[in-house]
Amino acid sequence: MQGSSGAQVTTKDSNQQAGTVAGGQGAPSDPENVHLGIFDANGVFRHKKVSGAKAAKLAKTGGPFCDILYSWDTGEVPQETSAFVDRPTMIDPGAWRAYPFAENDALAISDFAEPFGAKSARNQAQGMVARAAEAGFTVHSAFEFEFTVFDETPRTLRQKSYRNLDHFAEGNRTYSLQTEALHHDLLAEFEAVMTRLGITLDAMHTELGPGFFEAPLLHAEGLKAADDAALFKNFAKAFFLRNGLTAAFMAKLSPDLPGQSGHLHMSLRKDGAAAFADADAEDGLSQTARHFVGGIVTLMPEMLALCSHTINAYKRMIPGAWAPTWSSWGVQNRTAALRVINDDTAATRIEFRVPAADTNPFAAYAMCLGAGMYGIEHGIEPPAAQTGDCYAVEAPESLRFPRTLSEAADRLEASDAARSIFGDDFVETYVKLRRYEVEAHNAQVGAWELARYLEVV
Repeated sequence: MQGSSGAQVTTKDSNQQAGTVAGGQGAPSDPENVHLGIFDANGVFRHKKVSGAKAAKLAKTGGPFCDILYSWDTGEVPQETSAFVDRPTMIDPGAWRAYPFAENDALAISDFAEPFGAKSARNQAQGMVARAAEAGFTVHSAFEFEFTVFDETPRTLRQKSYRNLDHFAEGNRTYSLQTEALHHDLLAEFEAVMTRLGITLDAMHTELGPGFFEAPLLHAEGLKAADDAALFKNFAKAFFLRNGLTAAFMAKLSPDLPGQSGHLHMSLRKDGAAAFADADAEDGLSQTARHFVGGIVTLMPEMLALCSHTINAYKRMIPGAWAPTWSSWGVQNRTAALRVINDDTAATRIEFRVPAADTNPFAAYAMCLGAGMYGIEHGIEPPAAQTGDCYAVEAPESLRFPRTLSEAADRLEASDAARSIFGDDFVETYVKLRRYEVEAHNAQVGAWELARYLEVV
């Protein structure tokens, strides 16, 4: 279906569902209950539990969901006056899964139908997959997340005013055998929950910092990779809460702790072959790969708000923090914003290193794939690859990142390319929501300001 302003947004054909709730990925064919959800503008899974019989009916007819999901900020505060009406939604027939916390329950992903559905980042990501398919490509990708586990509950977090928190696995070290051995049962249960949910962890290991973990997800074709990522974050939080712990997916928790990333690996295939690989070309990269990289590097500064949608995300993008500070690329260069990984021809891919752990996977996915396809369609050649430390380079003005969410929202609003890729409705709604976040932040007075400006000797 053609989006309202250019984006290819798909609405599922209810005839495909034939009144059944069977959908693969381990979902029971006759579930007792179905946890039917829709991702809001910030990637939070908003769900209702319905009976299996009702879910079967909704699979055929669709059902209503309140449109407030695109009128509130991350704190669930409505930022505009509206009737907040129900809008039609459809269940994605390919997105049924087992619900991991009940033996005979299923989970299903729904989304808003057009025209309101053009506001949805998930619909936009699906539209970019369709755009690639029209050019003969299948999309293969995977997210990897860093996150911190606290030995805190929501109640203790509030009681401590989110300060001086106790970490789970306080003596944690990078690639720590001791942490895994000590907490093996809990971590094994966590992996089992993800497996039941249809998500495979490619690996899991400790990182530098107390309670700090990294979990790369196994690559998948099409939108499943973004669904996996979004469900991983939502259910990781739920799993650890069930165990009296809190999992944090913020970009930057403290000036004293490393930032937390949400990198996205992506490649294209054509007729089953790796479209980014060319053994006879420089660095083994095909012209398709170079144009894909060219599109992302060119559009990254003006579309940064799509993958970095919080105030906190911009506190991670500083020199030396293993996070990019400008739109650069390089082969096997971890200081670049876009890292080309070419050590295996069949798995030649790009690693989009800008997103933090707080990213909305659907918006980041749509941004990366949309900009890459734009580069292919317009034959955009990338600038010279960076071979050294990108932090030591004086970046050209055109490739520098916005330094704040406010500036990033302005850049996105003014982006003709973003509007041509995703449509005016999506861009304007997304920008509006980012400005709500900026206004909420600007109204606060924090501990740093009090300590600095009270001028107490």
